[in-house]
Amino acid sequence: MLSCGPFDRDFLKKVAVATEAEYHYPVISEECHLDLNPFYNPSRRQYDGNRLIRNLPLNTKSEYSKLVGLFRVDLYIPILTYIFGQAILGEKSAIVSVYRLRNELYGLKQDEELLLSRTVKEVIHELGHTFGLIHCPVHTCVMHSSTYVEEIDLKSAALCHSCRELLSKQ
Repeated sequence: MLSCGPFDRDFLKKVAVATEAEYHYPVISEECHLDLNPFYNPSRRQYDGNRLIRNLPLNTKSEYSKLVGLFRVDLYIPILTYIFGQAILGEKSAIVSVYRLRNELYGLKQDEELLLSRTVKEVIHELGHTFGLIHCPVHTCVMHSSTYVEEIDLKSAALCHSCRELLSKQ
């Protein structure tokens, strides 16, 4: 996991531990010093997720089988107003942003535990795509598609039985 922005070490550790528990793979956190300016779209005041994911620094440690960039900036792709995260299906890279996962964006009181829960779910979700999993129809499955943070809150941080079975066949 690449922390591309200022993140509390304890927060990153908790995301890593939860992700390890779900996928049974070790998760290592590294800092990322990526210049985000080339990915900024001033007319949207957001960062282009498509371009960003293709430009993650993949030359970190070559033994990494998957790479998740964790950001604090507002992400979009051209066909959507915003995204929480994105992955390249069946490939190595994924990105997640905490920007729209924060309660304060919606005029609500800051809630670090809720932010952590949402971040964990998004990281696990996007990693699922890198393992070849697609969106799941089971509403409580972490692989269920989420358009709004409320939908993230309703699902668990775990793969459902069907998705777990599909993952075991990968």
